Amino acid sequence: MATASQQQQDFRDEELLASVVADLIGDVRHVAVGNASPIPATAALLAKARGNGRPYVSLLGSQKHTFWTDGGRELFDCAGQGRIDVFFLSGGEIDGEGNINLVSVGDYDRPAARFPGSFGSSYLYFTVPKVILFRTEHSRRTLVPKVSFISAPGGSDAGVHRTGGPIALITNRCLFHFDQGKRRFRLASVHPGHSAAEIDEHTGFAFDRPADVPVTPAPSDETLRVMRQVVAPELAEVYPQFAAKVFGSSAA
Repeated sequence: MATASQQQQDFRDEELLASVVADLIGDVRHVAVGNASPIPATAALLAKARGNGRPYVSLLGSQKHTFWTDGGRELFDCAGQGRIDVFFLSGGEIDGEGNINLVSVGDYDRPAARFPGSFGSSYLYFTVPKVILFRTEHSRRTLVPKVSFISAPGGSDAGVHRTGGPIALITNRCLFHFDQGKRRFRLASVHPGHSAAEIDEHTGFAFDRPADVPVTPAPSDETLRVMRQVVAPELAEVYPQFAAKVFGSSAA
């Protein structure tokens, strides 16, 4: 994910995204991270390190950072009991209402592309209070006017019981906040080296914005130190290749 601007900055793009996500997590009890999510996992462990052990972090695939013995089924049980405060979802497509598509693009019977499947996304979207959407490809192919298939809806009609939903979408270009009342994204900041005009060009859905769009704050020296020295060796248990590539670290 390196960019041309990286020559002028002392942090990697992955470190910037993890720092932003850690701030979005906030002061909560329990953060759960699913499979194939190294940057959200970095952010969750960063939040834990900065909070002196709070929040508790559950990483699918980890022996150290989870109390589950039955993987996904226990994850769903915890979410249904209100014991997970933050989770992360993505999609092959994401639209401006926060709907995600993990099934296919085009005609359902003759799709142009197939994705891995919805798994528990719709359930977790309804039950986890803070869901952070994450997509490292910010393009009109991925951020679309309307998803081809709704794996999980970003909002629900009145009278539908729902305790969870999206609060934000972070990409390799910017951060959007999500207004659940309007079911609409608002551009919160653009990452260093990117611009609001670039976000317009590469986003397929309409969104709100402030008059002056701020630049996403760079991670502090202390945040970088914690990520590189404390988080990276922990992360390497589940994501050894990512930890080696980004941090030059191996498992503790």
